[in-house]
Amino acid sequence: MLRRFALVMGLLVGVATPLFAEKSASTIDAEENTTASKFTVDGDTLIYNSQIEIDGRYAEISEEDIDLLAEHLRQNKDISVLQLTSSGGVIWVGADMAQIVLDFELDTLVVDECSSACVTVFLAGARREMTRGSRIGFHQSSWDAQDIQDYYKYWREQSHWHTPWDFAAWLYGDTQHETAEQIAYMLARGVDPEFAVETKKYRPGMWFPSRQELQTAGVLRE
Repeated sequence: MLRRFALVMGLLVGVATPLFAEKSASTIDAEENTTASKFTVDGDTLIYNSQIEIDGRYAEISEEDIDLLAEHLRQNKDISVLQLTSSGGVIWVGADMAQIVLDFELDTLVVDECSSACVTVFLAGARREMTRGSRIGFHQSSWDAQDIQDYYKYWREQSHWHTPWDFAAWLYGDTQHETAEQIAYMLARGVDPEFAVETKKYRPGMWFPSRQELQTAGVLRE
């Protein structure tokens, strides 16, 4: 759902690109300059930090990061670890980045914080570690009211939603489907089922389990 909305908005402004489009090193450098370089290579480690300031505001996991991640890994064959520092961002982007991590069979390491969509990327790691003093945060997915209204207005004719209640019925089912997919992914990555369900419970803010809880649940894995 969120992927379709993001792609539509991208097409409207003419910036949608294929997931694994080949890019030259000069193109990658140019894109990094515009994104204040979320990616840095340090030996066998690719450092990803989305908690940086870009154009006067803090960055997040966003669409351009997908291609940049893939290209950095293609151009640096010795990389075996993806180091993550991020408070989250777009859900489907995190899922696509996770597929790249799986394909390149990387280990993952959290430094400082990895929350929300970042956790999806982290769980793709074969070996998953967190430095002392860092934390991993979970919360329910959310969708801003204005974005929901915009989505409904744009898709109502094509989706045959004759009333807002038709849309609400679809949204109810889609939310359940998305939640089930997220839990299934966690289980496939070796996370304890009870813990996976716990991450989907309603909380007013972010949930940061202790290191021991994360180890017991299989989120951290040597």
